[in-house]
Amino acid sequence: MRYMVFVKMAEDVGAPPDELVEVMGKEMGEAFASGWMVDAGGLYPTGQSTEIRVAAGDLTVTDGPYSEVKEVVGGYSIVEVRSEEEAVAAARRVAEIHQAHWPTWEGSVEVRRIAGPDDGPPGAG
Repeated sequence: MRYMVFVKMAEDVGAPPDELVEVMGKEMGEAFASGWMVDAGGLYPTGQSTEIRVAAGDLTVTDGPYSEVKEVVGGYSIVEVRSEEEAVAAARRVAEIHQAHWPTWEGSVEVRRIAGPDDGPPGAG
């Protein structure tokens, strides 16, 4: 099963501490080497993004930044694991590393299963 793990935070938190970058780099290197991490990366700020929205039959294109945004996805990873529990454990580890090596950081780590070709459309619940 594949899961996407999102690291979400306020956009104006600044650069992460060097120690966090070092520890996350080591952890991700091990995860890639073991084969359970498929992809990962940080995302550029919303000031360098574009949103295409459809609402009430209208399509609008808006360049960032977006003043109404409270929390953004700052990074992601895709993991291939045997169970949801493994995906949640991996995401918890990311949160614990942030907590330990960036004490002022506040945010969340979200885990969502990726629908495979044999799964059909993901359900709403």
